[in-house]
Amino acid sequence: MKIKFTVQDPCQIVRKGFGDPIAEDLRFIVKSVVGEENFIDMTPNMSNNYCCGGGGGFLQSGYPDERRAYGKLKADQILATKADYCIAPCHNCHAQIHDLSDQRDHAWGTVHLWTLICLSLGILGPNEREYLGDDLKELNVFHPESSMY
Repeated sequence: MKIKFTVQDPCQIVRKGFGDPIAEDLRFIVKSVVGEENFIDMTPNMSNNYCCGGGGGFLQSGYPDERRAYGKLKADQILATKADYCIAPCHNCHAQIHDLSDQRDHAWGTVHLWTLICLSLGILGPNEREYLGDDLKELNVFHPESSMY
């Protein structure tokens, strides 16, 4: 696989929660799924990673311009990695990072961590691939439900 990935460290579990040990666990899982050679870490990272700007309810606050302005630092950080995808383990982070990419003409794809895990196990069904880019959507993995037809 020649697809490059970076990962967002969610504030709630890393910076405000369990710190670098859980960020290291996150990287272990990501590298196990996508391959160490396909992982590009953001700088700074782990407990020092930047907030995406969508947490703490700000995502639903009704101030999209302010939220996007706050998220510019995160967008620039993701762009600096030149990764094809940003993996977001947190739903708020996923929604914010996806929106930041949309504002930049889809400069990167945003994918949930669980989606990649399921894809790597061969259990992500075709209907669950709708939001993936063609590079991930077309990965040749077994679809258990397709064998029933």
